[in-house]
Amino acid sequence: QIHLVESGGGLVHPGESLRLSCATSGFIFSNFYMDWYRQRPGEERERVAYIGAYTSGSTYYLDSVKGRFTISRDNAKNTVYLQMNSLKPEDTAVYYCHTYNAQRHYWGQGTQVTVSS
Repeated sequence: QIHLVESGGGLVHPGESLRLSCATSGFIFSNFYMDWYRQRPGEERERVAYIGAYTSGSTYYLDSVKGRFTISRDNAKNTVYLQMNSLKPEDTAVYYCHTYNAQRHYWGQGTQVTVSS
């Protein structure tokens, strides 16, 4: 069974950094792309970052986080990361990791990130 477990969220001040982790199990991690999504209060879930399978190096970022967020993966640890720098209050959201496998979407439980002075 596929499991995605996020960690690393918390309360930070504007300009500070956080690194989110998503530990996975139940599938061949290196074979699949991984995403980070977020859902801000009162809004729909949006994709923040994407990283391709294997060591393709392909990435995508939401325009509003380009240059501040970096997605990476460690295939040996079956883990995907989201390094978030220069955080802004508008980055406040629940962050989810996601993958698509065998025609199903899989989501973690989410981790809360709050950016406030």
